Amino acid sequence: MIVKSLESTVSSVLSLKRPALIAHGEQLHSKNARPLAVIDENNNEFLASGGEELELEPEPATTDTLRPFYDGKSVFVTGGTGFLGKVLIEKLLRACEGLRTIYILLRPKRGLTSEQRYREFVRHPVFDRLRSKTPQLLEKLVCVGGDISLPLLGLSERDHRTLLEQVQVVFHVAATVRFNEGLIEAALLNTIGTKRLLDLCDNMQQLQSVVHVSTAYSNPCRSEVDEVVYPPPMDPEQFMQCIQLLPGDVINAIAGKLQGTHPNTYTLTKSITEQLVAQYADRLPLCIVRPSIVTGAVAEPYPGWIDNVYGITGIMMEIGRGTISSIMCDERCTMDVIPVDIVCNTLIAAAWENAQKIATPIRVYNCTSGQVNGIKWHEYGRITQQCAVRNPTKYVMLYPGFRFRTNRLMHKLVELLLHFLPAYLFDVLMRAQGAKPIMAKIAKRFQKAADTGEYFAMHEWSFRNDNLLGLGRRVRRDRAGADFPCDVRGLDWAAYIENYMLGIRRFVLKDELDSMSQARSKLQRLLWLKRFLQLGALLLLYYFCGLLFRMQHI
Repeated sequence: MIVKSLESTVSSVLSLKRPALIAHGEQLHSKNARPLAVIDENNNEFLASGGEELELEPEPATTDTLRPFYDGKSVFVTGGTGFLGKVLIEKLLRACEGLRTIYILLRPKRGLTSEQRYREFVRHPVFDRLRSKTPQLLEKLVCVGGDISLPLLGLSERDHRTLLEQVQVVFHVAATVRFNEGLIEAALLNTIGTKRLLDLCDNMQQLQSVVHVSTAYSNPCRSEVDEVVYPPPMDPEQFMQCIQLLPGDVINAIAGKLQGTHPNTYTLTKSITEQLVAQYADRLPLCIVRPSIVTGAVAEPYPGWIDNVYGITGIMMEIGRGTISSIMCDERCTMDVIPVDIVCNTLIAAAWENAQKIATPIRVYNCTSGQVNGIKWHEYGRITQQCAVRNPTKYVMLYPGFRFRTNRLMHKLVELLLHFLPAYLFDVLMRAQGAKPIMAKIAKRFQKAADTGEYFAMHEWSFRNDNLLGLGRRVRRDRAGADFPCDVRGLDWAAYIENYMLGIRRFVLKDELDSMSQARSKLQRLLWLKRFLQLGALLLLYYFCGLLFRMQHI
């Protein structure tokens, strides 16, 4: 029976038809300006750009239920050690002081036990403000040893019983966000892990709200994405059967067919998981939040805060260091990025709204920026380069300058000449000085990152935001509304990007503001070097042209 079931499952999976990619349209670019705050090395805040601040018309507070909703509540967070998870936990502790407990699922990793990782976690810089002002709030954090990829989440009997008896709100943030993750690993974490969590939630005695974090790109074959759960490319149960019962080599052999028109295993598994979540919505208080590309913070925990070099952050960092000269991207498209603190505010508010009124079918929030306050890739890139020149890092290697390209051959040629050739030359010099060569390795790493993100830079999507904007209106009518902005209305992109670049400089490169003068002097020298090399290249070209001319007249 099992063999026949497997044959039927594989056959049905491989025979599925998927829609082709739909052409994309142009988006509008809102220019509502609003200066943001920058922080110095002493955590003092100041405006990043001059001019008067343009305030959005405040809405009168008519309710006071958002913050009180969390009073006395116990919250369970998966994925708490990730970029989004850390900001969410910090905001919950700081802005919802009435919370009783936050349980954090932590798995053993890199030879450390869950408890050892927890002790490292509470010392993370994201909690610096809490440690300095209200350190007692950190005592509300409780480590729960477990693993989303294990049966019953790998929980001990005691922790399992505690969660079932105590938890009222669940934030499911855990997922693998690696675009090049193997299908088995992606399915275990994103789909099967979610099912295990939902089964746990199904037995929670006081549960009031569950928020599942998906992605705005879970339906990449649709140019217009509404706030609904679309039919997945395959049935979730059949998909999980394939992953759990078929041998690994068989899954790897059919992975390409399973992936179909999805650009990677991340969007595929997220799409299937959304349908799985929707199937539980008739017995659990569920909602789905779909962020687009999550980027550095607008304001919280600090303006420009970032703690990783994944995706667009790594690209921006290398633009600032001058090591990227060409990026495959259709600069005419509207990009869609969303600051991490806006996402966290949306998660907190969505859990509150979901507990007040459960929607049928399941409520989905597209947490995106393109239709609210969009920006084109070419404008984002132009501002990024200006910021790289205005506020350079002492780790700058070459004078910043890059172009977006859609011609792959030209991109590869520029990549070879201006990315890899300088990297190998730097490594030769480092070897000669007895240092460890790392530039070629860095160049390859960021080439891989750019390649995996190329699909999203070459296409454009229109995300409907009715539910998100409605949530924002209800939040603004609450007394705590000013502390939980859920969209990017009025965001000044130029000020935000400058904060973001300063955040990369400070939090990722560990380059404080006191090195700015030194960095600007270095940048000026690199500009003269660039001009010298350009002049040399022109003279060399002139020489060869003259040589060819003389040869033709002999």
